[in-house]
Amino acid sequence: MNKDEGRKVVARNRKARHEFDILETVEAGMELRGPEVKSMRAGQISFQDAFARVERGEVWLHSLHISPYEQANRANVDPVRPRRLLLNRKEIRHLAAKVDEKGLTLVPLDIYFSRGYAKVTLGVARGRKLHDKREALKRREQDREARRAMEAR
Repeated sequence: MNKDEGRKVVARNRKARHEFDILETVEAGMELRGPEVKSMRAGQISFQDAFARVERGEVWLHSLHISPYEQANRANVDPVRPRRLLLNRKEIRHLAAKVDEKGLTLVPLDIYFSRGYAKVTLGVARGRKLHDKREALKRREQDREARRAMEAR
């Protein structure tokens, strides 16, 4: 079975790949309340400074803004509340060990629906310095030019 089969990407954190070096990725389920799911399907998500943290044996996603669903009025919850991520114990222990290393953090890369379930791809990331960002842009531009030159031949 194809890995991307039944996968509908709702939002992608483009800034994360620019700001961080992604060392590895993990797929996690999200614990959501009713109207949040409808807002997510409508793509009303903002990754502004979103991050994940391991707290007391659970992984929590902080600062992810899911806009309130208009038709839900009373049933809506706080748009930036911490949301629990669903991982098994072995994965949580592995992530906790990685994040305890100096300079590593958990960053959400994208949110999608897989067979009806909301999922988030977390990246174990190390922050980039300004000169690293410039270097990455320069390398990307050189690769693009090289590809164009090869296609022209």
